[in-house]
Amino acid sequence: MVAVESTTLNYTSYRQVSSLRLQRIQRHLDKINKPPLLTIESPDGDLIDCVHKRKQPALDHPLLKNHKIQKVPPKMPRGMNVKRDEKMSEGGGGGAWQMWHQNGTRCPKGTIPIRRSTVHDVLRSKSLYDFGKKQRRIPLSRRSDAPDVVSGNGHEHAIAYTGSSQEVYGAKATINVWDPSIQVINEFSLSQIWILSGSFDGSDLNSIEAGWQVSPELYGDSRPRLFTYWTSDSYQATGCYNLLCAGFVQTNNRIAIGAAISPISSYEANQYDITILIWKDPKIGNWWMSFGDSTLVGYWPAELFTHLVDHATMVEWGGEVVNTRANGEHTSTQMGSGHFADDGFGKASYFRNLEIVDTDNSLASVHNILTLAENTNCYDIKSSYSNEWGTYFYYGGPGNNPKCP
Repeated sequence: MVAVESTTLNYTSYRQVSSLRLQRIQRHLDKINKPPLLTIESPDGDLIDCVHKRKQPALDHPLLKNHKIQKVPPKMPRGMNVKRDEKMSEGGGGGAWQMWHQNGTRCPKGTIPIRRSTVHDVLRSKSLYDFGKKQRRIPLSRRSDAPDVVSGNGHEHAIAYTGSSQEVYGAKATINVWDPSIQVINEFSLSQIWILSGSFDGSDLNSIEAGWQVSPELYGDSRPRLFTYWTSDSYQATGCYNLLCAGFVQTNNRIAIGAAISPISSYEANQYDITILIWKDPKIGNWWMSFGDSTLVGYWPAELFTHLVDHATMVEWGGEVVNTRANGEHTSTQMGSGHFADDGFGKASYFRNLEIVDTDNSLASVHNILTLAENTNCYDIKSSYSNEWGTYFYYGGPGNNPKCP
């Protein structure tokens, strides 16, 4: 794990990096690391800055200059119970919380927790421009019925998805949390919900995403972390992970986006999961996110988007990895738990209780989903239904193995 250091530069530590580049990095860090009222050191080494909510990065966005922060959405989806606070539940199928809470400290009222970015974080990325952004996926081959799934750039998936051209106003799922092994530092493994609209072939795809990810390049370790992402131009220039650029408006003082989730699931032992709901407030049009048992985290303002100003046309749930084929063969970066879907509960990773928000602003169970995995010898998916879990699926895999060269 990379140690967290102050954003004040120690030039002797970076002799191999030009002073001009370090100065550019420092200017960027000064922009995104807002002055905290309090800083909390997490047991994993992260620094969590408690920043006044009106000083958060989102409000630097040119479209949000006069934005008035909403405390709560005017209208909640029918079937949702909102809680301002909650405690972690433990045991099999229990909810997972965050590592920085372990010392009992939280950010004061009126502030939001932000994971501090460091020089090391930026230096691990390809460039300052690429820091905090997803690599754009170039479609070399793709299935027309699952438009956002492409086999270019090494991105591989095991997902469930709704049919295209529907009017969808949100999605929900409970997601099993693991710590998949990542072979190469610039690979990642994530499990998330995608809210999508726009052209999948062009440059105007709108996407809102949230879930957990393991990304050594982004975070400097192999812990699963709560993350968000957004883009309004197919991952080209807009959007970023978490709060690493202006956009997502956070309202919660206890959940740090980008912070490690704890505890996590173990093979044939306790299972831990997180519940995420993303939905469009029908009155003002912002896209809200809740975490756990309906605890409001914040929202993506409608002004950020083009197509998602109206509604989503597709929802996806599932896993994604990047396989760089660094040694000329498929890497052993794992998806989910690293086990195939057929291994089932306690071994394979799962999504359960899949729901969408419909045109009436109501949570509705998903009964007809499609599934896709590009290479089932590396990662696969298997969906089912039960009264307790509703529509659910197991997914994942080990990557490199005798059948996945």
